[in-house]
Formats: sequence, C-alpha cells, structure tokens
Amino acid sequence: MDEAELIHRIALLRQEHRDLDAAIDAMLFSASPDQLQVARLKKRKLLLKDEIAQLQDQLVPDIIA
Repeated sequence: MDEAELIHRIALLRQEHRDLDAAIDAMLFSASPDQLQVARLKKRKLLLKDEIAQLQDQLVPDIIA
C-alpha cells in the first residue's frame, strides 16, 4: 500500500471505531443490554485499534538511534 492508501484505510478504520463506540454506548444505556453483543463489539473495537496502530507504524519511518 502506498501512503495515500494507508491514510485512507486508517480514516475508514477510525470511523468504524467511532461508530462501534456509539453503538456500544447506545446498547449500554438501553433497558436490557445484550452483554454478549456488547462484549463482541468491544472486542471488534480493540481489534480495530490494533489495526490502526499497525498501519500508523507503517507511515512513520523507523529511526535508528
């Protein structure tokens, strides 16, 4: 992937991460939240965070100290 594709992919993943955050909040504030579904969404959110971090690492060049 070139730099523009990485930036675009990171933006999409961040948007999905925000959407999951909103969905989790909405579920938690409902009358009877489905704890299994909340746990699945939280796990997906963590996976997205890890993927975003990996892609950001590809954008930043390694600096040899």
